[in-house]
Order: sequence, then structure tokens, then C-alpha cells
Amino acid sequence: MNLKSGLLGLVLACSALSAAPGALADAPTPPPIDGRAWGLMDYQSGEIIAGQNLDMRVPPASITKVMTVYVAFDLIKQGRLKLTDLATVSQKAWAEGKDSSESRMFLSLGSQVSIEDLLRGIIVVSGNDASVALAEHIAGSEDAFAQIMNQYAQKLGMTNTHYVDASGMPNDQHYVSARDLLTLAHALIQNFPEDYKYFSEHDFKYGIEHPQQNRNGLLFKDPTVDGIKTGHTEAAGYCLLASAKRDGRRLISVVMGGQTWAYREQANQELLNYGFRNFDTASVLGAAAPVQTAHVYKGADTEVGIGTLDPVYLALPAGEKSQLQIQPQVSGKLIAPLAAGQKVGEAAILLAGKPLKTVPLVVLKEVPSGGFFHRLIDQIKLWLGL
Repeated sequence: MNLKSGLLGLVLACSALSAAPGALADAPTPPPIDGRAWGLMDYQSGEIIAGQNLDMRVPPASITKVMTVYVAFDLIKQGRLKLTDLATVSQKAWAEGKDSSESRMFLSLGSQVSIEDLLRGIIVVSGNDASVALAEHIAGSEDAFAQIMNQYAQKLGMTNTHYVDASGMPNDQHYVSARDLLTLAHALIQNFPEDYKYFSEHDFKYGIEHPQQNRNGLLFKDPTVDGIKTGHTEAAGYCLLASAKRDGRRLISVVMGGQTWAYREQANQELLNYGFRNFDTASVLGAAAPVQTAHVYKGADTEVGIGTLDPVYLALPAGEKSQLQIQPQVSGKLIAPLAAGQKVGEAAILLAGKPLKTVPLVVLKEVPSGGFFHRLIDQIKLWLGL
């Protein structure tokens, strides 16, 4: 597991309303959110910096379709599915969208539709018919596709999620958590940066005279918002999973169970503004910034840099990066040969003297064995404890 993915495992008490744990508890209080569950994640660090009822199981409504799309994106990445492939619209898919009260792409029974059009129909206009058509094309049936969705959820560490369909229709066995949705959104943006562009499209036209607008109203109100997905049923309330990028920083927000479509947008906007104004994303360590230089015995080199191969990103209260401290601890003497990336210790990262997190320390470059006489002399030093 790399450092970035490891950061996703940070724990925030599901019922607490707070900024991030530990030293970040001194951050400004987040805005009051009138929703069943909500959260705010700093994308680069993967840290959840605020939230309430993060692990409560709630109905996701059409936010379900983020996983439907995630599966398709991954199959395309693997070469097992193409944007130009054609899916045939079954009776079930067509019937899923014929109710005028439901979101639909307006697919025609028996027609063939490209995977790219289905993806846009799911992402932009939240088409239930498109979701079923895509699921059936990939797995043969929607039930079989739901099993695939659950497999992906398990791989991503979404421990409070279970899918029974590709659209998010009301079902007591169909649920997610706010934390899991933030995890999914993070993986979506990280793993499919080129495909993520579809989530920022403002409208899409298919099968009707006029285009349908994206249901994510923040796309029209805030130019920094570029996704992700809305949802609404009577059981779920009004839900929105959103993301924005400002000055190179990205945040992801989610509000589940709002009272109106307008409030879900307002609440997500407040969370995003809170995060950008009150937190910074700091980068520490990395291959170019060793935390220390350590002596190497029996090596072609006598010293090697110790640190992390990749930068460690941290979400910090604004202006507090200068209060970071790194306390390294190397486990014993280093004896060649050493491989780049070999774990040799740990570093505690503190903010204003309070523990923030612990990260593994590794050798930053390979150190092969030295010559015979050099190894012999170093062996004697080791025997003598020098």
C-alpha cells in the first residue's frame, strides 16, 4: 500500500462533529449542516477534515451511479470495454426509464447505444435506463452487475456499502456511508483523471429535442466545482457528492439527506468554502527531501538518505505548516545490500507538538554491497559495536 492510499484509513468518530482528529482539533468549527450524514475530504492527503455520522448507513439514491460508472471506467482502462462498443436496450432498461417521474436518457426499446453515450446519460442526466443498459451489457443482468459493484466496493475499503442495483432505487439492502462515498470519489478522480471530465458537463442531449441539464446545480454556480453526482428519493432525501479545485488544491464534499435540492447545494458550497478558507494542503518528505542521512555498513556507499519515496500530504489548519515537526527513528544499523524503498524505520509527524500521524521510513536509493575488504572492516566494526 502506498502512502497516499494509506492515508485513507484515518479514523474519525462517526457521530462526532469536528475538524480532523488529533492536532487538527484546534481548527475552526465547520458550518452546521442539516443533513443525515456529511463529510469533507482533502483530496491530496486523503484526510477527512470534517464530518458527522460518517459511518452511518444511508440510502444513496442516484449517487449509486458513481460506482456504476467507476466499474465501466475500470473495464475501459483494462481494455475489456470500449467507448465505441454498442449496447442493446432491453425491455427492462427501456421500462426503467419510461416513468416520467424518473430520471432517464430517453432510450428507445431495442436500439443500440454507444458506451460513451450511456456513460454521459448516467453522469449528466442520471438516466436510470442508461444505468440498466450499461449494467446488462457488462454483466448480462443488473443483479450480476450489482455483485461486481460490491466487489469493487470491498476492494476500495467501503465497509458500510452494499449495492443491489445500478441506479439506486429504494431498497433496505441498498446503502452507503458518507465516508465510503468520499473514498469512492477520491478513487474515481485519482484512478481515472481523464474520464472524470464527463462529470463537469453541463448538459447532454439524446433522443429528445432539447438537451437535459446536469442535476448538479453547483456546476452552474461555482466555476471551481467539476463534479460529481446528485441523488434523491423519498427515503434518501436530497443528496449531493461534490468536488472543487482551487489554486491547485482539491476538496471533496458530501451531504446526505438534505431537505431540498437547493439546500444540498448550499450545504456542499458551505463545506467547500470552509475547507478552502480554513485549511492548507502541505507536502512533506518525498524522495527529494530526506529526513536524515544514515550510515551504511558493508555498502558501496557509506551513507544513504532516509525518508519516503513519495511526498506525504497533510491537511493542516491554514498558516500552521511552520509548526510541523518530523521525528525519525531508524530501526537498528543499516547493512548493505539495501534496496530502494526498503523499510528501515518510522517518522512521527507532529503539529505544534501534538502527534499527527506516523509514516514508514525507507531507503531512498539502492546501496549495493561494497568490496571484500570494506565489508571485512565493517564487520569488525559491527563486532566491536562501532
